Amino acid sequence: MTNKQTIDKLLQTQKIYETLINEIDVGVHAIDHTGRTMIYNDKMMEIESMRKEEVIDKNFQDVFMFEDGQGSTLLNALHHKKEVKNQKQTYYNNKGKEITTINNTFPVYAGKTAIGAIEIAKDVTVIERLVRKNLGINVNTRYSFDNIIGSSSAIKDVIENTKRATRTASSVLIVGETGTGKELFAQSIHNGSDRSSAPFISQNCAAIPDNLIESLLFGTKKGAFTGAIDRPGLFEQAEGGTLLLDEINSLSPMLQAKLLRAIQEKSIRRVGDTVDRKINVRIISTINEDPIEAISNQRLRKDLFYRLSVVSLFIPPLRERKEDIIQLIDFFIQKYNHMFQMNIKGVSNEVSSLLTNYDWPGNIRELEHVIEGATNLMIDEEVIEVSHLPYNFRNKSVSKSYDTNPKEPSIIGVHQFTANDKQQPLRNLKDFLLEAENYYINKALEKHKFHVTNAAKELGLSRQSLQYRMKRLETN
Repeated sequence: MTNKQTIDKLLQTQKIYETLINEIDVGVHAIDHTGRTMIYNDKMMEIESMRKEEVIDKNFQDVFMFEDGQGSTLLNALHHKKEVKNQKQTYYNNKGKEITTINNTFPVYAGKTAIGAIEIAKDVTVIERLVRKNLGINVNTRYSFDNIIGSSSAIKDVIENTKRATRTASSVLIVGETGTGKELFAQSIHNGSDRSSAPFISQNCAAIPDNLIESLLFGTKKGAFTGAIDRPGLFEQAEGGTLLLDEINSLSPMLQAKLLRAIQEKSIRRVGDTVDRKINVRIISTINEDPIEAISNQRLRKDLFYRLSVVSLFIPPLRERKEDIIQLIDFFIQKYNHMFQMNIKGVSNEVSSLLTNYDWPGNIRELEHVIEGATNLMIDEEVIEVSHLPYNFRNKSVSKSYDTNPKEPSIIGVHQFTANDKQQPLRNLKDFLLEAENYYINKALEKHKFHVTNAAKELGLSRQSLQYRMKRLETN
């Protein structure tokens, strides 16, 4: 065989391999010993929403992003020279799109030398999103106390109390409005405790119906009902770690009673089973309303509340920690700069004023959505202007800021200055404000016959905030 014939045969073989790789219904990604991409097939392009020229001959780590603490299965196979089968992995492409795949990954050898690694991937991104959406299950613990943004005294006090809760295994009840970051605090407790190496599982109790959540929490015994198999529930899956039960007040009274028994006895029984199984799980639960009101309205059992609230944490709404808004804005701008490959420097003075004066009924989650929405309307601009803000937010916030008949603030019952007062030395400002606050709170309480919830509503405070102020004033 001549050299030309040999070359022609090699080219034909290469073409056959290329066709085969591009026609199979799995993603194929191969890197050399330096981490540079050599093979990237059509299916992988589809899975990762990338073009070949964005990946081929590029260093793998320059193209894809991974969560903190989560390495690439492909690089792990190369560096540790170990084959991994059916490994689930979630990561991001260069545009910030989240991708979840099931991978079979293995190193490639020339003799005894590893010359690269190959990954064969199946796309499960859509399935993963459906599971998260419909079941509300989260097993990721990305957050720690370092991720909590804010320097206000309100948030610092909560952080300090939360850190103390990491030392024990007592149940924790986190109270806060929707969007205040309750799960962030729950994950921080887990990651700061001696259970950090064990599982953290989160379940939104309002996400699925009662007839499913019981088997999801406690597991099932084969034959318990049509199609039932032996399957561990979330309590068993979280063994040795932490189980977060979000929106605990949405559970039915029957399930709350069964949950109470599990916490008291430290054991569970699968649906349809006759055997009790011991558990070692720390329970953290959240509620987005006043627990006392939830008990009064029979949405939360009183005995379960006492069991869950050994440690109670009250997360302040954003309107009560407005000094943190600028820090949060900067954080979200940097987040979406990274995700969308943008270079936004900040917000205009007008936008800053609008954002800091707004009451944020959706709390931090709403603020993040506003920043994300604004970045989607920007191209080359470096400063977020009012015109970039989402339409609905812009309408309600601007109209509020430019009210044509603003009311002058007044403090009732505090001595007004007279001509003679001007000759007297001024009182200490702190004492003056405490007296005014005390007078105003007592007025509101008397008006509502000391019904704290109604008084708080008229004062524009949460019940927890009013209770905090009442307690503070008693000590002064």
